Amino acid sequence: MQRKALITGIDGQDGSYLAEFLLEKGYKVYGIIRRVALEDVEHHLWRIKHILDKITLYPGSLESYASLFNIFGKVKPDECYHLAAQSFVSYSFEDEFSTINTNINGTHYVLSAIKENTPKCKLYFAASSEMFGKVKETPQNESTPFHPRSPYGVSKAAGFFLTQNYREAYNLFACSGICFNHESPRRGFEFVTRKISSAVAKIKLGQAKELRLGNLEAMRDWGFAGDYVKGMWLMLQENKPDDYVIATGETHSVKEFVELAFKRAQLDWKKYVVIDKDLYRPAEVSILKGDFSKAKKKLGWVPNIKFEDLVKIMVDSDIANMQKISRTQ
Repeated sequence: MQRKALITGIDGQDGSYLAEFLLEKGYKVYGIIRRVALEDVEHHLWRIKHILDKITLYPGSLESYASLFNIFGKVKPDECYHLAAQSFVSYSFEDEFSTINTNINGTHYVLSAIKENTPKCKLYFAASSEMFGKVKETPQNESTPFHPRSPYGVSKAAGFFLTQNYREAYNLFACSGICFNHESPRRGFEFVTRKISSAVAKIKLGQAKELRLGNLEAMRDWGFAGDYVKGMWLMLQENKPDDYVIATGETHSVKEFVELAFKRAQLDWKKYVVIDKDLYRPAEVSILKGDFSKAKKKLGWVPNIKFEDLVKIMVDSDIANMQKISRTQ
């Protein structure tokens, strides 16, 4: 019998890669998207445009329990991947209220909808390395205490504990994937990695003259989103629900990303990068480095794309896309 998977945030970076992965596995794939996305497919659904004829989409809102309850009732999924969230850390400082409201209530609503409608449905919750924040130890694993340093990190920590509570109180098969930073050519332009790769492409093609960045010394554990969605799926194939760190075990600075990106385009980064103090976070997370040994041992998961290759993939993709756009204008 064909398995059914429901993805919140299917039109995002992770959702698009996951939808492709599940289709290849023979799943019937459903997605929840904001109604406004259906009104402007070119802008909102560009990541999944090539598979729209293979998936079923439902308009819904994380802020509406009724809409989520009804969708779960219609689909009755075997697996749910809750990826939707306000996920841009810097914006969470600007509008902490909507970040907290959407991320915490949305996760609560999804958990409740499963409990009341489809209690046999297995849930994956997209937790985040931002929960560790002001880290107590390096590298961070599943036992490392949380000390989030942003409203986003706080909201994800709350979602993690909500998921754990529903697992223990109601015996739901509910897992949290504590994913460290994962990037791709499908990353939003507001995130620093895509901001860098797209700026490099614009500078290379003569469409921009500078790149403004904040803290170049911030250290992150960067992996490829396409690798990480396999880890999400593997968690739900286990006999018992559990929480896992998904990471590369390597850490690199924003400066390293910048150097490699400009080098790929045969440019000297020092000629174009401008440090802007306004782009520093109110409370910075200095270093994140994940220990994925549990996922490797229990799930057999390992990252495939190395940091240097990730940077090359993103820069090459942005240059190619911008050249294509220039030719059509």
